[in-house]
Amino acid sequence: MYLESKAWGHGLATISAEGHVLDVWYPDPQLGTTPQTDLQWFSPKELDELVGKDELRNIRTEVIRTEVELSQPVGSTQDAYLRLQLLSKLVVKPNTINLEGLISQLPIVAFTNRGVMTLQEFEKRSVSLRAHGVVAHSIDKFPRLVDYVVPNKVRIADANRVRLGAYLSPGTTVMHEGFVNFNAGTLGASMVEGRISQGVVVGDGSDIGGGASIMGTLSGGGTHRIQIGERALLGANSGIGISIGDDSIVEAGLYLTAGSKLTLLVDGRSQIVKASELSGLPGLLFRRNSQTGAVEAIARSGDGITLNPDLHA
Repeated sequence: MYLESKAWGHGLATISAEGHVLDVWYPDPQLGTTPQTDLQWFSPKELDELVGKDELRNIRTEVIRTEVELSQPVGSTQDAYLRLQLLSKLVVKPNTINLEGLISQLPIVAFTNRGVMTLQEFEKRSVSLRAHGVVAHSIDKFPRLVDYVVPNKVRIADANRVRLGAYLSPGTTVMHEGFVNFNAGTLGASMVEGRISQGVVVGDGSDIGGGASIMGTLSGGGTHRIQIGERALLGANSGIGISIGDDSIVEAGLYLTAGSKLTLLVDGRSQIVKASELSGLPGLLFRRNSQTGAVEAIARSGDGITLNPDLHA
């Protein structure tokens, strides 16, 4: 079930010469209905001061007010940007609002060091743009998170690898090879050196090792939204297609899909099970037997990993 709530915000919209909204920055998006009787109804003075035209990019900026129903599909570009910023500002958690239609409402634009512009204008004005030091860092539907939101007490080593719409809790560190997609992220202090795909959430105190990969739901037809429990570890270059419970560990280099057959070892007894049957169960070590090559799941006791406090202060 999606959150049954409206959301609103005053935003600074970038609009093309043809009148299309290219992006919107919402400094303070809110849950609830747009206020009608107090000063919140009026746009902030700081936004009004940014209104104008940029002849170099052939765009104009104007202040807009947007209100959406979060349980309904995304209906416009301004709607899409509002929902993404609600996620990245930690106002709503991943998988709690309806994002149906979001990707189709986001135009492909040139994200430059001067702001967004249409691809047609970027190509047509390449000489004058170069003369003014304007370069594109991406051509995409999704912008970088840090161009719209400054997350609280979060480290991001490479801003290009964290999309707007990522949910990063205080204490999270995203290293250079880490990647966090929209509608995904961390629910507490976590180390991210691998890939967190759309729809995936990682629990407090967990570590996504270098090169580790977590299956998302954007392609392949899967609908299961994977969760990583607390104090869990995905070893370097490992991968999972199931949820991992609290205090669980996946051995480095092991790729575990929902249909993987493995040997479950508990209290000296063993049985063959599908990995999907163990999805989300706590206190398990997933490994590959170095002598037989068989994939095993072994019950383990105690806490999982402990993050280096100096890296997540």
